[in-house]
Amino acid sequence: MSKESERYHADHYSVLSKIRGPLDVKTLEDSELPLLAKEIRAELIRSLAQTGGHLGPNLGVVELTIALHRVFETPRDHFVFDVSHQGYVHKMLTGRSTEIDTIRQHGGINGFLLRSESEHDCYGAGHAGTALSAGLGIAAARDLQGGDEHVVVVAGDAAFTCGVSFEALNNISASTKRLIVVLNDNEWSIAKNVGAMADYLNRIVANPSYAHIHEQAAAFVEWIGGKAARKLAHKAEAGLKNLLAPSVFFEDFGLRYYGPIDGHCIDTLARTFDFLKTQNEPVLLHVLTKKGNGYAPALAKPDKFHGLGKFEAKTGAVTPSALPSYSEIFAKKLGDFATKDKRIVAITAAMPTGTGLSKFAETFPDRYFDVGIAEEHAVIFACGLATRGMRPVVAIYSTFMQRAYDMILHDAALQSLDVVLCMDRAGLSGDDGPTHHGLFDIGFLRHIPGIVLSQPKDENEFSDLLWTLLQRTGGPSAIRYPRGPGTGAKLAPSPSTLEIGKAEVVHDGSDVAIFGLGNFCEVALETSALLAARGISAAVINPRWIKPLDTATLDLFAKKCKLVCTMEDHTAANGFGSAVLEHYADTQTSPPLLRFGWPDSFIEHGSASILREKYGLTPEAFASRIESFLKTPATSP
Repeated sequence: MSKESERYHADHYSVLSKIRGPLDVKTLEDSELPLLAKEIRAELIRSLAQTGGHLGPNLGVVELTIALHRVFETPRDHFVFDVSHQGYVHKMLTGRSTEIDTIRQHGGINGFLLRSESEHDCYGAGHAGTALSAGLGIAAARDLQGGDEHVVVVAGDAAFTCGVSFEALNNISASTKRLIVVLNDNEWSIAKNVGAMADYLNRIVANPSYAHIHEQAAAFVEWIGGKAARKLAHKAEAGLKNLLAPSVFFEDFGLRYYGPIDGHCIDTLARTFDFLKTQNEPVLLHVLTKKGNGYAPALAKPDKFHGLGKFEAKTGAVTPSALPSYSEIFAKKLGDFATKDKRIVAITAAMPTGTGLSKFAETFPDRYFDVGIAEEHAVIFACGLATRGMRPVVAIYSTFMQRAYDMILHDAALQSLDVVLCMDRAGLSGDDGPTHHGLFDIGFLRHIPGIVLSQPKDENEFSDLLWTLLQRTGGPSAIRYPRGPGTGAKLAPSPSTLEIGKAEVVHDGSDVAIFGLGNFCEVALETSALLAARGISAAVINPRWIKPLDTATLDLFAKKCKLVCTMEDHTAANGFGSAVLEHYADTQTSPPLLRFGWPDSFIEHGSASILREKYGLTPEAFASRIESFLKTPATSP
């Protein structure tokens, strides 16, 4: 944190500047809490306008997080946040408020909770649906160890569309006698929630019996009182009838349901938590919040402000990119192809905006399916469609496609079903960090029998590959592509059908052959230019296909050049380069081979340029290593 930022923090916030840890929240007067909430919102808007981040979700949980820290005591008590992208307020109240300017910046605090970052972060996450299982495990461990600390799980309504959440619900009553689950109901995940669970929660909120829910909640907490809560706990059943909704679903899973209550009233929340602390059974508190609360632009466009880059704080305006993103190109081309082929259907898992499919949904509402945060279901659902001759396209971020591995292998590949997997954000995902980097998909896909796996070097080739895979039959296909804009390549009027398993020789060379996969083809070209200036002739090959490999081209350059190199936006372990190495080993060709990729570790958050520089994945670093290799006598790989 810079001295300037720390002075800004101290000078501008009369209450927030007092908070150096969670105990400070408890010492505030009740009258100071609304101002604390206002100052937290102001600081979130100010700082995230400079760094980007998950603004909407955090604006929605300001009062809820203050109330949690008002009543409970971390790190003794444990807060488990589902996804944890809404943990910025928690960070600010646990000694990190003066570091909020560094969030998602290399060397700064992470945009999600990390156990390694603070003792107040009991469980890290970046994917949805983990909180109930993790919280239940922590509670069960407490019970086995004879502890009396509290475990509070904070999960959004979208998390209850996730299959793993239901697996946890099925085990709560059998695994612990004391757990507090907070259902943060804002009707949104990234996009508007869909499905039966969203409809069920909406029916609870819309029930005419609860038209005056805020007044009823206030009356209830007034009745139980602050310190009187423990004494009156055994009499609470009758008083709680005013708060109980038609909640058979949660009750049947063994959680006593309370709510819904106003999630933006600190007093109501704190008094209710005081009461729930006394309960010796698993409980679920249903709180109603507004995503983006307190900031008009975020309220108007909750999906846009779920997670965004830098923006203008006063208006919420975002400077558009000069080039279209791969996601936008994917949506446009898929729409073009769907116009010609009525078999094409699109499926996403709660990410219509992020994947670009919101545009497809407008044009083809009957052929668009948002299944919620349910990646496993998305792939099996696609398999079912494929059995009836449809051409399903499943668009899911690389980091989330990991969840559907079993379905890709067992359902799609084993049955040779024609499902196309489009993996957005493949490669480094920059500021979102290790939970969101798409650095592992080649490793968990390339060994699957019958799968075809590809990556384009630019936008036009992306269109060609997508078209080609939609024509293919005989099993699942996958295409990986990076976050953000491409190279600016112009799209051809009509797509070309590419030969599967055939690479493109971009230009020839005699000393070294560089196979630059996908967005690293451009890096390979820059490396080649640097080598040329040093008198080294480098061929650049665009592989296009990770599986099947173009073995003929690999063998050609193994004989022709002194060195073969692979470059990829993926871990070097079990990536494209590993596939090349295996081919050379199997054929006993064994030319000198250098594999360039990310190390076998979890990569921290930070901009792509900073991280590539740090880990030596730049043209300059590549050129130096290649030159050194070629100039070393009797070099072996």
